[in-house]
Amino acid sequence: MEISQIYLIIAIIALAITLAVIFFVRKGKRKNQLTPLTGLAFAFIIAGIVFVEGRWMSYGFFGVAIILAVIDMIMKTKKRK
Repeated sequence: MEISQIYLIIAIIALAITLAVIFFVRKGKRKNQLTPLTGLAFAFIIAGIVFVEGRWMSYGFFGVAIILAVIDMIMKTKKRK
């Protein structure tokens, strides 16, 4: 196993632990739920991390995630007005 694969596994495990802690701590309070668009952006970020060997594909996933996150922010600000 190469060192880059070990770092990738450590990052995925840390992310899973963080999500588990957030899920269990906020079980009673569901005020700030993720929208489906935000969840999709998060999935593209994970895909960008997983496919790190294909740089352009990884950058593409990150770019799509950023675009989806910006669209979601715009939609949320329009709902508040």
